[in-house]
Amino acid sequence: MTDVVESVIRGLGNGSVYALLALGFVIIYKATRVISFAQPSLMLAGAVAVSYLAEVTGFYLAVLLAGLLIAGVALVIERVAIRPMVGRPFFVVAIITLGVDVVVRVVVNAFIGRDVRQMGDPWGFTQVSFGPFVVQTRWLAMLVVTAVLVGLLFAFFRYTRYGLAMRAAAFDQETALAQGVSVGMVFALSWGLAGFLAAIAGMFVGTGQGVEQLTWIIALKALPAIIVGGLDSLGGAVVGGLAIGVVESLFQSYQGQLAPWLGQNFAVVTPYVVMLVVLLIRPYGLWGTKEVERV
Repeated sequence: MTDVVESVIRGLGNGSVYALLALGFVIIYKATRVISFAQPSLMLAGAVAVSYLAEVTGFYLAVLLAGLLIAGVALVIERVAIRPMVGRPFFVVAIITLGVDVVVRVVVNAFIGRDVRQMGDPWGFTQVSFGPFVVQTRWLAMLVVTAVLVGLLFAFFRYTRYGLAMRAAAFDQETALAQGVSVGMVFALSWGLAGFLAAIAGMFVGTGQGVEQLTWIIALKALPAIIVGGLDSLGGAVVGGLAIGVVESLFQSYQGQLAPWLGQNFAVVTPYVVMLVVLLIRPYGLWGTKEVERV
């Protein structure tokens, strides 16, 4: 039982990273109806920014500055590459974000080099004990920070003027424009928020293990999270990310004992297996909005 609980906590910690990335995907999708494939590169850029800034400032200040920096980078990307494509087919804009992802990763890789770049975080692989349970400090940090950010994000959408504008534009852009909402501002704000969340996720990905050029692949696990939760559901993104993390962790711990015939490292593909199962049962995700088209 102890091993199961520790595996679940580890999964929730890693799932928190997927949830932060998934929130970025969903925020941009709700605002623009486009899936931004630039999130992996923004996550990698955030991790690298923290690693450099931590050498000059304290770690926690470096995280805040890196988050703001990557949010600024995301705003520039939206203004230069995405805003001119407004009105074009959605798949065209999605392809543009793929190109942006490649360009940003090429630039960031020059700052990483061939070796693993250490984060300089205060946690590393230190552990804490809760009775019979032993967990890594970084997993708890991931859970706490994600809970705080999710709470602030939901409060922002519910109680602030800009959050209300984003909700209105996500519901109906034409109606929002008629009511005086700046849809361009909504687009920019959605990219800025997504960039900030990606940077925080990148910081957690690099804690304890450092950052390398292939670190961006981890961000792809957020795609099953948004499919499971629903492309237009913020709550679904959080639950989907945590669920993917827990399933992956449990398979890492017990698949070799219970189903060795699946081969080694089957846990790597479990997020996509879960995604396929959900798509077969609920194509719009567990909390996604089912669209009805009239013909």
